[in-house]
Amino acid sequence: MAERVFTWLDERLGLTAIYNTVLDRKVPKVNWWYTLGSASLFLFVIQAVTGMFLTVYYVPSPDHAYDSVQYIMNGVAFGWLIRGIHHWGASLMVLFVFIHMLRTFFFGAYKYPREVTWLTGVFLLLTTLGMGFTGYLLPWNQRAYWATTVGTEIPGTAPFIGSFIERILRGGTDLSAVTLARFFAVHIWFLPAIILLLIAVHMYLVIRLGISNIPKEGE
Repeated sequence: MAERVFTWLDERLGLTAIYNTVLDRKVPKVNWWYTLGSASLFLFVIQAVTGMFLTVYYVPSPDHAYDSVQYIMNGVAFGWLIRGIHHWGASLMVLFVFIHMLRTFFFGAYKYPREVTWLTGVFLLLTTLGMGFTGYLLPWNQRAYWATTVGTEIPGTAPFIGSFIERILRGGTDLSAVTLARFFAVHIWFLPAIILLLIAVHMYLVIRLGISNIPKEGE
């Protein structure tokens, strides 16, 4: 019965062809450094899943944000675990993506014909940092408030357009309810959508072009 169902689906969806193209393709002899991309993707999935659970109880307003986080930690069953995974997973994702980029650079995997793959990876690193920055404010505690204040002041020092960028980030001259709502929207909607698009392009290029060999001495 199961075989008949699979055959029926395979004829219509091409499951075997997808498996052979994506999972059963030949790869060169590599080492554990080449697993960092897959680890980063796994961490993104973990962040997405835990983030969905957190948004069930989180309230993005200055009056209730801190209390909602405390309720997640102390009042929701396993809320402390979900938030802990999300918190530490964010740090691990930034670290893994950064090391993955370093490995790509030092192994020369950004060269022809993988320049576009490298560029999508660079944008993925930037959007990952953006996820970390926008998410840091959401607990709305003293550390998050003042760290975001300093973080938004840095682009404000740029000549000519600095003050404009600072107002765009904050939604005004100071951190307020608009800032929190803006960071929350960017964190759960805009940046994840961009990351998903970049991941799709990045994975397509990896499957199409393959991964590079470990460079030999003198290469």
